Amino acid sequence: MKRLSFFGNLYREEIPSRAKAVYMYLKDRSNAEGECWPAIKTIARDTSMSVSTVKRALNDLLKCGLLRKECRYRENGSNSSNRYYVR
Repeated sequence: MKRLSFFGNLYREEIPSRAKAVYMYLKDRSNAEGECWPAIKTIARDTSMSVSTVKRALNDLLKCGLLRKECRYRENGSNSSNRYYVR
């Protein structure tokens, strides 16, 4: 019997370990549609990474197609946390 892996697609990707850790964090916090919206500072705090490392990890995930990002804004036009869609 073949065993299914929850992160099987992640293990096959040639990406840095920082990206894998952030992917697992986002996957853990996403809803059934793969949607989540944590702030970068929250991801950094919860994963014990720096903000710049989290930003690099997110870019790694975007480049390889494991993540899609939607920028969100408040009614007054200021930035809000991004919405992420985890593949």
